[in-house]
Amino acid sequence: MSKKNKLPKTNAIRIIESEDFPFEIRSYQTDDGYNDGISVANKTNEPVSSVYKTLVAMASKTDLLVFIIPVSDELDLKKAAKTAGFKKVEMLPMKELTKETGYVRGGCSPIGMKRELPTFIDQQAETLDYFYVSAGKVGLQLKLAPQDLAQVTKAQFSDLVK
Repeated sequence: MSKKNKLPKTNAIRIIESEDFPFEIRSYQTDDGYNDGISVANKTNEPVSSVYKTLVAMASKTDLLVFIIPVSDELDLKKAAKTAGFKKVEMLPMKELTKETGYVRGGCSPIGMKRELPTFIDQQAETLDYFYVSAGKVGLQLKLAPQDLAQVTKAQFSDLVK
């Protein structure tokens, strides 16, 4: 996988470059307004099973959590809470996403948020050689090994989906 790319640099890309992990950056068109995960998989000609979304949830106003799950699945909030050691979690309101993470909807990368948050990756990713997550900007995806992402984000693998 190549690190040489003329695409814009995001916090996520800068950090992954500094870690010296193999990765690729893929871009896709955003002008049609279809930027959901399944559309991204189709636009990048990748199997839906290899494209993951980054979700931010909260157990309290100050306890934020990051969950990385396949784009075709839904986060199980009960499993997420149990995994993170809380009684209950709920999704972070969309209007607070940029303030809390520095990223926008559709471009939220698990790497390079404003502050390091506890991060969890769905266990399905452990069986993959690589997967895609947002590179920190709508229209950019980062291809890397799930274990490398877990290392850079200090994430743990867990059963997170319904």
